Amino acid sequence: MREKMLAGQWYRADDAELGALNQRARTLSAEFHATYPHDMAGAQVILRRLLAHLGEGAHVRAPMWVDYGAHLSIGAHSFINFNLTALDVCEIRIGEHCQLGPNVQLLTPIHPLAPTPRLKQLEAGAPIVVEDNVWLGGGVIVCPGVRIGEDTVVGAGSVVTKDLPAGVLAVGNPARVIKDLPPDSAFRYP
Repeated sequence: MREKMLAGQWYRADDAELGALNQRARTLSAEFHATYPHDMAGAQVILRRLLAHLGEGAHVRAPMWVDYGAHLSIGAHSFINFNLTALDVCEIRIGEHCQLGPNVQLLTPIHPLAPTPRLKQLEAGAPIVVEDNVWLGGGVIVCPGVRIGEDTVVGAGSVVTKDLPAGVLAVGNPARVIKDLPPDSAFRYP
């Protein structure tokens, strides 16, 4: 069933294999929450067991909520603030040097609109990719199947329903690009 889920095919989440993987995630998440911030080295060890990948120098603040954890990768030197919700029924990749504000939601599940498949408790998913050096402001929601291009900034409270290109500022619900970001050569310190 896990292969169907990761491939974006319709599946039932009450499968025994998925249940065991979810229980593992809940147990490791509870250990992470109990350890952070009192034992930062111990918290890192737990995260490395929970997640598919945790890059060097990445920092995740507790609490963090996942369905499985095993499908979530966080790149080197990325910072994840409090209350990340990463529903990882499909792969979620967060690049290097990213910043995610508090209460960000990365949601890969898809539920059918038709009533009969919903009654049968079918669901599917689509992966999320957050490329390098992306900043997601507090409360940003990223919907299934979205790719956010490198160096892009998404304003607080935005809902990202479609891919965003590299190097832009996007805001709103649904998020829309409001401007291209200037190159580093245009940046001046106050």
